[in-house]
Formats: sequence, structure tokens, C-alpha cells
Amino acid sequence: MSVDATDVAVAAGPTGPGGAADVTVRQGATGGGGGAAPRAGDAIRRAELAAFLRSRRERITPEQVGLPRGSRRRTPGLRREEVAHLGAVGVTWYTWLEQGRDIHVSPQVLDAVARALLLDRAERSHLFALAGAIDPLPGKECTGVPLALRQILHQLAPFPAVVQNSRFDILAYNSTYGQLMCDLDALPEEDRNCMWLAFTHPGWRATLADREATVRTMTAKFRASMAEHVAEPAWKALVTRLTEASPEFREIWAQHEVERPASALKVFRHPKVGLLQLTGTNLWTGPNPGPKVLAYTPVDDVSRERLEQLEKLAFGQE
Repeated sequence: MSVDATDVAVAAGPTGPGGAADVTVRQGATGGGGGAAPRAGDAIRRAELAAFLRSRRERITPEQVGLPRGSRRRTPGLRREEVAHLGAVGVTWYTWLEQGRDIHVSPQVLDAVARALLLDRAERSHLFALAGAIDPLPGKECTGVPLALRQILHQLAPFPAVVQNSRFDILAYNSTYGQLMCDLDALPEEDRNCMWLAFTHPGWRATLADREATVRTMTAKFRASMAEHVAEPAWKALVTRLTEASPEFREIWAQHEVERPASALKVFRHPKVGLLQLTGTNLWTGPNPGPKVLAYTPVDDVSRERLEQLEKLAFGQE
């Protein structure tokens, strides 16, 4: 479907992301002469882009982006106008994009949409590929961890605390968590995933007092969470990466065990401060499974003292 140039100018507005300079009509959408196959391919791609945007919008709760839920909300996740507001793009234009209209958008607009939808690296790459655009900031992830939540993590120290999504990606953490199982700051961002580290990082694995039971439980929780994301590129890419890197993961994954998230006693063997017995507590940032704060509290005075030592180590004071 093509759209009229006048409609684009009205919907997009004169300035800002999604303005007239950033949204244009595809030319040559009608007429004869050998373009049927490319046009059919474009239609399929636009339909896939529309479905992808809709699925990303519906998974985000208003609370995750600081919006009130209200009492009359019927739409799962965010409304279209809320995404447009968060990305500072035109509401009509974003609606057309999610409807698969034949419009072309600039990389700047796609970046704004990726930010509004809190896309991770794989999802962002998928968005730009479907839109046929070059990402100006490849590898960027819009984790959506607000400053206020990062400040809460900081204030929880010396108790280790981390923000994770349901795929076990590490989105933010405080100083104590950053040294609990390895030096997280020293790792590239693409490796900051608890599943990946539990199966491939020697230092991380060495701190797990009951490593075999821990990785089995993690894999079962990961599989249970993946049931709602089986077609998503980021989830499939992580499974492929783990399958290729770890025979242990391949064996456990083939058993199809599932388990729901739950708090439990965790025991860590830190190479410098010694044995730590901690209780893990999940604090969800919204009503639906998604990003959460995982905080560890000591079960005894010895573990508390050792966490205080670990905090000092994190700041180079010991």
C-alpha cells in the first residue's frame, strides 16, 4: 500500500524525529514493468516489521517507562500514542509504520523507536534490517534502566544487586555484584549474561558452590521464560551460542526441564573473601515477567562482614 505525500507531511510534522525530512513516501509503488517480485518482497518485509513492532510494544508495561497505568487500559502493554510520545515521533506516522504502510524512515527515527521500545542489541539489529536501513549506532542496547533504579542498586551495597531481564542479561548492577562472581566491568557487554557466564566463564563457575544444580535450575528457568519468546532472534541466538560453546548446556537443554523463578539460598565461594551464604530475592519492576531487581542478603553475620569486605575490594580499599 502506498500513501499520499500530503498525508505524510501532515502526519509527520515539520520538525523532530518523524518530521517531514525523516519520513518519505516510497516512489514507484505503482505502475508496470518488472517490479512485481521486489514489490511483493517489500510487502512481506513491511508486514514482518509491523508485527515485530506490535509485539515489542505489547510486552512493555506503562510502569517500566514511567507512565501511569490508569483504570481504562484495554491494550496489552503500551498504546501506540505512548510509543510515539516516548520516541518523540508523530502518532499517525508510527501508526502507519505499525500497519505496514509503504513509507521510508530515517535511521534517526528508527533509533528513537528502538529507544522507546527498549530494544536489546539483537532486536535493534532486527528492526533496522526489516526497515532496510543502516544502524548508525550498531551494537547499542536500550536497556531502559532509569537513573532512579540505578541509584537504588547503589544504595543497596554492600548487598549485591543486579537488574536482569528474563533472558538473564545483566542490564545494571552495583559495585558488590560486579565483583561477586567475576569482574563484570572487565567483560564485553555481549558476554554479560548469567547463562553464558555460568556455562563458559571459569571464574564465574568456580564461585558456584553447587555448580551442577545451579546451572540445571538456571536452564530450567530460562526454558520456562523462553516459551513466550520462542520466535525472537535474541533468544534463539543465545541458545545457538550456548549450544555451540558448551557440551554441558547441550545435554541439559535436551532434557526440556522447566522451573518458575523463586527465591532461594545461594552459596558462593569467593576467592578473596571466602564462603558467602546469601538469600536471593526477586523484585519485579512491572506486573508482567520482564526486568527485575535481584538482591542478595546475608543469612548470617559472617556473610555480612564478608560482603562488606567485598565492597571494599570493589573500590580498591583492600
